[in-house]
Amino acid sequence: MRSRSSWMNLLGAAPVVVLALLLSACGGGGGGGSASTTANSGTSSSSNGSGSSTSSSGSTVTNTSPSPQVLAANAVRVTVDSGISSVPNMPFVSITICAPGTSTCQTIDHVLVDTGSWGVRVFASQLPASMSLPQQKDGSGNLVAECMQFFDGYTWGAVKLADVQIAGEKAASLPIQVIDPGYASLPGDCAAVGAARNTPAALQANGILGIGVFKHDCGANCVQQAIPATYYGCSGTSCSSIPLAETYQVANPVPYFATDNNGSMLSLPTVSGGAPSVSGELVFGIGTQSNNGLGGAQVIGVSPSNGTFTTVQNGTTYTRSIMDSGSTGLFFQTGSMSPCPSPNSAYYCPGSTQQLSAMIEGVNGTTSAVTFNVGNALSIAQTYNGDSALPLLAGPAFVTSTVFDWGLPFFYGRNVYAAIEQQSTPGGTGPYVAY
Repeated sequence: MRSRSSWMNLLGAAPVVVLALLLSACGGGGGGGSASTTANSGTSSSSNGSGSSTSSSGSTVTNTSPSPQVLAANAVRVTVDSGISSVPNMPFVSITICAPGTSTCQTIDHVLVDTGSWGVRVFASQLPASMSLPQQKDGSGNLVAECMQFFDGYTWGAVKLADVQIAGEKAASLPIQVIDPGYASLPGDCAAVGAARNTPAALQANGILGIGVFKHDCGANCVQQAIPATYYGCSGTSCSSIPLAETYQVANPVPYFATDNNGSMLSLPTVSGGAPSVSGELVFGIGTQSNNGLGGAQVIGVSPSNGTFTTVQNGTTYTRSIMDSGSTGLFFQTGSMSPCPSPNSAYYCPGSTQQLSAMIEGVNGTTSAVTFNVGNALSIAQTYNGDSALPLLAGPAFVTSTVFDWGLPFFYGRNVYAAIEQQSTPGGTGPYVAY
């Protein structure tokens, strides 16, 4: 795994598949949280919504949804819904991919919004045969391909250039990964990373919109040396590992927008218990428009090398903590709760819902007290049938003892900002996260 890890939702790929099987076996749905789950001083709700009550297995659930509104040019609708595989806690948007400088375009829906990775990734199968995207070449003329590593697998394909349009924003001739299992010959060191995520069904999305705090997906780490299972130069069907200058790497589109290019804000409504789906906004820019001001958000500085900060919870210090909308739960290891019985041990199954607290500490010295709840995943699955927004899910899956992954449950009821490295914002120069 590269030192600047992607931290995307496939941290939870095995866990979410397990849960999907659990739901079909038990006839249940996902788990949720409550307004208190995401309560935090200095945090503003993502919207002023109207509440509605539903009944599931005798329980009353109150869901808060944003009021219908016309989106600004720098904003795009985000939905947490059943997606392409009924996996919970996956936020999706639609993006448009165009051949550079042309009107030959394809809009792709159910692209995962991932604040824990950097770069646009779409499947070759999602693009029309009539669309010809130029392949990226490095300074030596090599055709560039990439093996993008996740905790339990990888995506493989060519790096190509495309105009990426999201709402009223466009990044022109952006290097993106076109995921294609048939491209050239898969290198052995890439195949050894883990499971192939080279189809929408395997990735559980039609693509990834990586909009975290960095401009490129490997950055300086890949410039001076070839890192195994990362970037390759290809000739015919043969591909060899190469170093790659940042200008050629797969890129976060946000810093390449003409405006609103210093970061983004993901805004989702509060969910209590569970909801079949929720709708929010992804707003580009921080302090650039009337709809993306920081307000009273707490600015948490992150490491400029890997984007992490520190979390202290129940006496344990997690020095490699991350803010990751692409993870389907809160993932951390603790001895205070028991995992669910196998084969569902990816999630926690406490005897009752646990009300927990933690202290988030930024590299800038800012500290922030956070409260959150963790539910029993088996009970949740039996209580909520088919819900996609499930704020009580948490587990120990795939993380080491130093990692606390603040996944999508943290985002419900909050405006969460990701400020991009070297970009100026009202909260200071990135990289940082804020909420």
